[in-house]
Amino acid sequence: MADAGIVPIINLDSLNPDGFPPEHGPKGETAERFAPLIARIGPLIGARHLGCMLTVLPPGKRAFPFHNHRVNEELFIILDGTGILRLGDGQHPLRAGDIVSCPPGDASTAHQIINDGDVDLRYLGISTMMSPDIVDYPDSGKIGISHVGSGMRMITRPGAAVNYWEDE
Repeated sequence: MADAGIVPIINLDSLNPDGFPPEHGPKGETAERFAPLIARIGPLIGARHLGCMLTVLPPGKRAFPFHNHRVNEELFIILDGTGILRLGDGQHPLRAGDIVSCPPGDASTAHQIINDGDVDLRYLGISTMMSPDIVDYPDSGKIGISHVGSGMRMITRPGAAVNYWEDE
């Protein structure tokens, strides 16, 4: 059953990608490396179990930290520009027309897209939206846990967790 008032089609030309709200975006030196402009498409067309977003990445920038999902799968379709895909221990060139699969897994499926060109890199990111999800960040040793329906998100490090019985 379709959501009332939502048309399940949109043209990429009608989207206006935007940066993260200041309270959720990278800060300080990190902001120098990460500067994606994003348009979330899934909710606009009524997608319920698939996430989709257009990412526009300026030259020399990265969209997100190097990470792997333990639950969700991602697919990237490169529309314009060139880049580098960090995948596990390797790096792979990207160009318009490339399609990249990032299945759930361990650090061997960790991925990051970097614009190594001199024009904007534009790509679609499509993902399953299973929840909760666990995300590992191998470069920083962090772990993220998120639940889409509740908006709950927690970032921690393995040794920083509180004991289950503490303060009970």
